[in-house]
Amino acid sequence: MQADVCTARGFGRAASPSGASTGIHEALELRDGGRKWGGKGVSKAVSNVNGKIARALRGFDVSDQRGIDSLLCRLDGTKNKSRLGANATTAVSLACAQCAASEEGVGLYRLLGGKKLPAPMLNVLNGGKHAGNGVSIQEFMVFPIHFSSFSEALRAGSEVYHSLRGIIAKKYGSQSTGVGDEGGFAPQCRSTSDALDLLERAISECGYAKKVKLAMDSAASSFYDGKTSSYKVDGKRMSSDELSDFYASLAKSYPIISLEDPFCEEAFSDFAHLRARLSGKVQVVADDLTVTNVERLSQAIECKSLSSLLLKVNQVGTLSEAISAAMLCRKNRLGVVVSHRSGETEDASIADIAVGLNCGQIKSGAPCRAERTAKYNRLLQIEEELPSDSFARASGIVL
Repeated sequence: MQADVCTARGFGRAASPSGASTGIHEALELRDGGRKWGGKGVSKAVSNVNGKIARALRGFDVSDQRGIDSLLCRLDGTKNKSRLGANATTAVSLACAQCAASEEGVGLYRLLGGKKLPAPMLNVLNGGKHAGNGVSIQEFMVFPIHFSSFSEALRAGSEVYHSLRGIIAKKYGSQSTGVGDEGGFAPQCRSTSDALDLLERAISECGYAKKVKLAMDSAASSFYDGKTSSYKVDGKRMSSDELSDFYASLAKSYPIISLEDPFCEEAFSDFAHLRARLSGKVQVVADDLTVTNVERLSQAIECKSLSSLLLKVNQVGTLSEAISAAMLCRKNRLGVVVSHRSGETEDASIADIAVGLNCGQIKSGAPCRAERTAKYNRLLQIEEELPSDSFARASGIVL
């Protein structure tokens, strides 16, 4: 859903995305239910924005982001934004930030104080809930990090993506080049290795074997069986230890540098074990485990469960709470990956947030579909405004 915020000197517009694969600890979207729009309507959340929220914020200083977000949290009064809806609070929070930037005549990234362009993770091959094939792993990403600029990295990622399309068409047929939720292809691969082999071949065809690495988002909660405490990957049942061995084997065989949500969303100790095992080689990224929530993140930090946090504003419901999570990571020398959602909009705020918080990494899907390319196009615009040495390369990756 979208919100507009107006002042005498500025205007801000922002939209809240939605996730297909969501953590149980995320702030909750408010949906209408019933038959209209298949139950996915947001008229209740819109009414909250135009009613309670608008009345509370009228006359408020739009530059006081923490004050605004604190007010939204008090107005909601729940721990998970279930009364107003995280979709309502996220849209308003981001729209206020955009309005404050408008008042100053600058981009949001400048208002946040950052100047580092992130390295892009491009989800070019899909499995799990993002596709209809038999691969359990949800996202296979190309990660162009060894380049001198963001535009060069993005070009390399795009070239690999289109090379991959041709490889898939030859191997599986042209009917297999349809795309999943985030623009990645979803061929009928038989295994995780099959998917990774396709990516390696595409990277090699483009001549980027030493410059483009691989990343994966397992979204392991989606293939975890709580009754048997096991995971089903590539048709096999695995214990946590066996799954850890599986990841370690993949990291030896392929140039994987980032692994997200390798275990289910309560497995703090399993995350920690794998992080220690892959230390210096692969960053372990927490998404469903931490859901951009400071309390969950603090627990994960205490358990040494992560190398980097996946930051999604709508997981927690306000920009200030997301920034607090990023600052906690920085304090503990951990990385931050700013991320889109599977159910995205054309709002490009996360591009400004990634630069504004100097995160060094961003996930925004394949170079395909307007809701994905909007973020990349915004980063290209920002690149034109920053010094030539502003690209993060691999500096944001914590191994």
